[in-house]
Amino acid sequence: MSANTYREKHELNAPAKIPPATLSRLAKLGIHHRTDLLLHLPLRYEDETHLAPISTAQPGQTVQVQGIVAHSEVIFRPRRTLVCRLQDNGGELYLRFLNFYPSQQKQLAEGKQVRAVGEVRMGYYGLEMVHPKCRTVDDDTPLQQSLTPIYPTTAGLSQMVLRKLIANALETLPLADTLPEILLQRLNLAGFADSIKLLHNPTPDIAAISLGDRTNAAWRRIKFDELLAQQLSMRAHHRERGKRLAPILAPHRQFTAPLIKALPFALTKAQQRSFAEISRDLAQPHPMQRLLLGDVGSGKTIVAALAALQAIENGYQAALMSPTEILAEQHYLKLRDWLEPLGITPVWLSGSLKKKEKQLAAEKIASGETLLAIGTHALFQGSIEFYKLGLAIVDEQHKFGVQQRLALRNKGKYSNSISPAKSDSNEPHQLMMSATPIPRTLAMSYYADLDVSVIDELPPGRTPVVTKLVSDERRDEVIDRVRAACMEGQQAYWVCPLIDESEILQLQTALETYQLLMKTFPELRVGLVHGKLDNAEKARVMAAFKANELQLLVATTVIEVGVDVPNASMMVIDHAERMGLAQLHQLRGRVGRGAAHSLCILLYQQPLSELARARLKIIFESTDGFAIAQQDLQLRGPGELLGARQSGVAMLRFADIGTDEDLLNHARQAADELLRDFHEAAQAHLHRWMANKHDYLHA
Repeated sequence: MSANTYREKHELNAPAKIPPATLSRLAKLGIHHRTDLLLHLPLRYEDETHLAPISTAQPGQTVQVQGIVAHSEVIFRPRRTLVCRLQDNGGELYLRFLNFYPSQQKQLAEGKQVRAVGEVRMGYYGLEMVHPKCRTVDDDTPLQQSLTPIYPTTAGLSQMVLRKLIANALETLPLADTLPEILLQRLNLAGFADSIKLLHNPTPDIAAISLGDRTNAAWRRIKFDELLAQQLSMRAHHRERGKRLAPILAPHRQFTAPLIKALPFALTKAQQRSFAEISRDLAQPHPMQRLLLGDVGSGKTIVAALAALQAIENGYQAALMSPTEILAEQHYLKLRDWLEPLGITPVWLSGSLKKKEKQLAAEKIASGETLLAIGTHALFQGSIEFYKLGLAIVDEQHKFGVQQRLALRNKGKYSNSISPAKSDSNEPHQLMMSATPIPRTLAMSYYADLDVSVIDELPPGRTPVVTKLVSDERRDEVIDRVRAACMEGQQAYWVCPLIDESEILQLQTALETYQLLMKTFPELRVGLVHGKLDNAEKARVMAAFKANELQLLVATTVIEVGVDVPNASMMVIDHAERMGLAQLHQLRGRVGRGAAHSLCILLYQQPLSELARARLKIIFESTDGFAIAQQDLQLRGPGELLGARQSGVAMLRFADIGTDEDLLNHARQAADELLRDFHEAAQAHLHRWMANKHDYLHA
């Protein structure tokens, strides 16, 4: 069955008509087809299969009780509230409703027999339930035979409607297993039909804890299926890429060899290995999509420069795109110094350039006069046309949206009217870089469609950075430490906090801190850099700091990546408790780039949340970016590490790669087996899980 036929057969409105308003609300939940209803699994369950005597109810428990409404009234202090006293033979509790309808008031009139489900707590009158689920019953009204599922929902879509739609899907849709029996037996997996029915309607004998922590056999089957679908989708994309055409950029060493020889440092073995992997990919006739991972200061930029030179050696252009102007310009200045002696002058393009400067840069790119363009997102604006783009390099790739990365890659697809050398069938190779180390399980799961190179060693001569945690109450001591270091000829950063991710508030904080430190350190030369400065001013300040004309640099997190000043050996991160682990690690990586012993002081303010305390403990105890990333994964999950809202990757709903690594390993192996030996089963599995999600692929 084709994907289109599958979609048409299982549209939400077939066979029963659903109101447009309900369809719209379902779409907000990611439910577009009837099969999506099967996989819309409960968040939790309520036990309405038995009654608890009111006398046994304890605060903190969620129970179902039944009794007679002995008293019901609306009180108006402190606000309009419906209060009912519910009694059974042995006890009483109160039901409170802060928002209620006249129909509810009628339902809960004195003398009515009511069942209520909710959390018991201690209130003003005694034990109470606030906004419990209630219904009137008779003496012989039967109890539910299974736990009641509570589904993720959205405004205007009731649990009752969801349950009805899901029940219909369970009754009418085929629940045949997509996996071959040999695989189910080998991995000891439960059947799909049994698993999905149990999770939608679990019987009371199922251990509640195994449902809650998702460890029972049914949950393991669903999590395995989800991981398998992800792996199949990624591998399908990887195979599809192998059918597309890209320019063959063979290594000629015309420029790469002279650059390596001229460098004032030797490449590490990890850098040599990574470049060899990239070089081999560039020489293939299908597009490279490789992720270059390296910890802070591991030397990714020189590897990217060598990759660009291999494209240039073959007469093609290369483009390097960075997320911020300050980082993009640092790349430009560094590559210009490396490449101009080879006769290659890169062009700089950013949004802050004047109109004439942009036009001149665009003309050089379109004519092929320049073979290397470096800049920000301005590189993929509609007015920019490349003459012959062979390699697109995206730095800090997780900070760009999937559409932005696609836009740059698509600059390599040309119409023949621009240049006879260009062909619609070709697309450029793509190299993505990240200084945010990716935990192994994250790479296995979310980057399975990419080839990954890892620079896992630092250049020699780097001194470890000592990290200190200091309470804000000792700020004066920190100020004295900064003064002493700068007076001894060292340089320091003072990083201002990120407040609610607001650039305006962050700028205000940076300006206030700058003014305060200017008064505090009249004997020091203090500079300020932030994202709102124009390009020329940022370049002037950074150049002055690099030349040691400034001793202290007050900065926002724009210096998080790429800034390289070897003489800067001290950093103070103000309100460090507000920053994430990856950001703290990146910022700390701005020092320790020279021979001097380096210090990073994390100033924090009490009280600390548990999450902030955990982050600071991790960053204090470790300088290994990959170890930090692994612990960050445990704290936050994959979403934030990936830049999930922009990554273009379908996030896992049920599996947890932090705790389900065994299932992930099985899914990786099973994906290869299905694609090799059970092609129809692989397609059926993808249709069930990814019918409307095939766009969730790396770009």
